[in-house]
Amino acid sequence: MEHVRLIVAILLSLAIFLAWDFFFVDRRPVPPPAPPTQSGETETAQEPTDRQRVKEPVQMPEEALQTVPDQTFDTITVDTGLYKAVISEKGATISRFELKEYRENADPDAPRKELIPQSNPTGTALVDLSGGNEPLYNAVFATDFEGQALSVENGAETLSFFQRSDSGLVLEKRYTFYPDQYAIGLTVLLRNESDRIVDRNLQISMTNPTPEESRRFTFAGPVLYMDGKLNQVKPDDIEEKDTYSGSIQWTGLTDHYFMSALIPPSAVDTRVILDLDSRKNLLTTTFQQPMDPLAPGGIAQYDYNLFMGPKKLSLLRDFGHELDEIVDFGIFGIIAKPALWLMNAIHDNVIANYGVAIILLTLLIKAVFWPLGNKSYKSMGEMRKIQPLMMEIRNKYKDDKKKMNEEVMNLYKTYKINPLSGCLPMVVQIPVFIAFYRMLYEAIELRHAPFLLWINDLSAPDRLFDFGVTIPLMAPPVGIPVLTLIMGATMFLQQKLAPPPGDPMQARIMMMLPIVFTFIFINFPAGLVLYWLVNNLVSIAQQYNVNRKIS
Repeated sequence: MEHVRLIVAILLSLAIFLAWDFFFVDRRPVPPPAPPTQSGETETAQEPTDRQRVKEPVQMPEEALQTVPDQTFDTITVDTGLYKAVISEKGATISRFELKEYRENADPDAPRKELIPQSNPTGTALVDLSGGNEPLYNAVFATDFEGQALSVENGAETLSFFQRSDSGLVLEKRYTFYPDQYAIGLTVLLRNESDRIVDRNLQISMTNPTPEESRRFTFAGPVLYMDGKLNQVKPDDIEEKDTYSGSIQWTGLTDHYFMSALIPPSAVDTRVILDLDSRKNLLTTTFQQPMDPLAPGGIAQYDYNLFMGPKKLSLLRDFGHELDEIVDFGIFGIIAKPALWLMNAIHDNVIANYGVAIILLTLLIKAVFWPLGNKSYKSMGEMRKIQPLMMEIRNKYKDDKKKMNEEVMNLYKTYKINPLSGCLPMVVQIPVFIAFYRMLYEAIELRHAPFLLWINDLSAPDRLFDFGVTIPLMAPPVGIPVLTLIMGATMFLQQKLAPPPGDPMQARIMMMLPIVFTFIFINFPAGLVLYWLVNNLVSIAQQYNVNRKIS
């Protein structure tokens, strides 16, 4: 039975890593969404339907509509407390979007995080009609706003852009900005001034450059919440399937920590079309809005919200529309979400250092599982005491495996030892370990969060110094992974405290595990390494205390 302990120990040690792709990449079904809520929209009190006819004529400035702009166009900079956005008259799109509370890297002087960078050739929030010969986002819009900058400080501010096509269709794009929200209102108004019925679909597209896959276990690309389920589509898979039909609650683009999304007031039975333009290095997700035929003289209005900001769980949950499902903790979310809440509570109310918060939360989790740990270490200690007898049996019956196993089982019965009792308590803790790992990996709170000394970013690998060289399989910068090396040493010490396997080959395998783990952890975020290190230190102290009592 001793080989069982070896197998279970290896599975326990590697479970997180063997299952990692499964938990990170595969999407798990989630419960069907609750009825859509508008509670997250504090300043948009109206509740428009996704297909709403305007009862009163919309007042569009005739002087703006009569303007026929040439190919030159201007931009308007919108400045709020949370971001700075640049709106281009070409297509009336958001051509740049810069977050004020986040930076590109952990350097305090680093440039602000660009959610929509200058390298985006089209901007985002593109509006078009299906079946058109010339996309509307290539047209130059007029505006009734005078000036080149809009400061949003004391309340909501709006910007309107107008465009009249040669066919007589008048389009208004109206943005509503708020001083303290990442939400942006987007209203599309259509007026048919032609003598023909307009029977086309409205299309709204979110675009951005194709993200770099800098982290193996992080998804970046198009997302949509359809039929009560989060869909994450790898850019490489778009060629195989580019159209998704169903009840669409929102769609957009995401990377590890940030997202831009289009959200209708309620779920719409329609489709989302994805596109990867390799030549322009551009990803696009297009929401197709069903429209009723628009008769001559008719007016239609469609209202949406844009969310452009951090994937912070509390913020997304307050926003509503199931947008918080983008923070995907996998099947252990029921554990990961309370762990995230506790970590933030410790940070906000005890000590404003996420490294210390991780340590305190790790200690709290170890305290909960303390009785199970004692039972496990007690069983392992009893196994250590009978190791000499087991060695005698192995030497005596080394040529008769069946007799050897019988005698070993009799030895367990004589000393009332269950060889699995040392492993089963640890199996119970595996979901908690995986959930905690997942929480630390996904939490934007750890992004650029300092701990102490050289560790100034708990979401990045631990490195002391930067040697300015390249080492295969080691993520830059190349330096000394101090926390990881200490963690490997603690794992080695744990192996020494555990009862050694009787089989020399098994003993060598067990002693290799600390080296394997150290290699694996080299590129893990410092927050994860810190958690595992603290967990190991507490386990060593607990195991030593139990061994001392039973010796």
